Amino acid sequence: MSLTISIDAMGGDHGPQVVIPAAISALKKHPNVNLILVGDQDTIRHHLEQNQVIDDPRLQIHHASQKVEMDELPSQALRGKKDSSMRVAINLVKQGTAAACVSAGNTGALMATARFVLKTLPGIERPAIVSTLPTITGHTYVLDLGANVDSSAAHLVQFAVMGSVLAELVDGKPNPTVGLLNIGSEEIKGNERVKEASRLLEQTDLNYTGYVEGDGLYHGEVDVLVCDGFVGNVALKTSEGVVHMIRHFLRQSFSRNWLTKLAGLIASPVLKHFRNELDPRAYNGANLIGLQGIVIKSHGGADEFAFSNAINIAIIEAEKDVPNNISKHLEVLLEGQVL
Repeated sequence: MSLTISIDAMGGDHGPQVVIPAAISALKKHPNVNLILVGDQDTIRHHLEQNQVIDDPRLQIHHASQKVEMDELPSQALRGKKDSSMRVAINLVKQGTAAACVSAGNTGALMATARFVLKTLPGIERPAIVSTLPTITGHTYVLDLGANVDSSAAHLVQFAVMGSVLAELVDGKPNPTVGLLNIGSEEIKGNERVKEASRLLEQTDLNYTGYVEGDGLYHGEVDVLVCDGFVGNVALKTSEGVVHMIRHFLRQSFSRNWLTKLAGLIASPVLKHFRNELDPRAYNGANLIGLQGIVIKSHGGADEFAFSNAINIAIIEAEKDVPNNISKHLEVLLEGQVL
């Protein structure tokens, strides 16, 4: 059975220069997938020709006359860019032409447009941004990573439901563990919002294990870690900063003199493995979860490898029908009056 994904070809820092090669790479990996490249048709055709792709029946072009800039206000993009590559790509999901959409564009504009066009799932008040972060045991789904900077206890429970369903479907875990990010593991720790969310989660059928401190994220204590968007975004950006700092000091240490350079050469296989394990590009692709459709946000500065990973995530989540499965789980909670 074939699957169609719409791609915002103009979004991100690099636009079609990165998106087109990544799309071609994705088609090679997934023979059952068709892609719709949305954006300026002349520009897209030019980049396809540069990549020696002239006529591929699995690769369509859908013209869009506008582009959302990376620094553009979400309200301006929503009102004034109705024919933007971002908006049209999301419209294709709404119309059922595409099963999912991928964009590296302006995060705020993407969230605002996706929420306006697709609407949220019944029982979900606010969509969230969810992605995986590497741990010593594999990876953990973390949400929210920045969509909602002020979330209620009920919102945190909704995030937990969505993250749990996602981990179960994508990773095949029948009963994913769920934790709340907090300043301590004791019941007395945390603000009233987190404490109330903990009480609500204990009433659900989720595999809720309690509070998790910041270092527990990287220990892999839970499969899904829940927090509000302010905390989640700070944790994400801090993690990225630590990775860059470690790489900087490693390069600096191994380049001090000929002995350290020799040591670096000997250790290069280990260092390469270390780099691959912590490579943010391998985890690129965040789901705007909670919508009545699948929208995957790629990092704006993603290269071909990273953007290809975002497309892969869109394909997996479309195959697993993530939104409908979240809806089914929410119905159970709503009937039990937990939410």
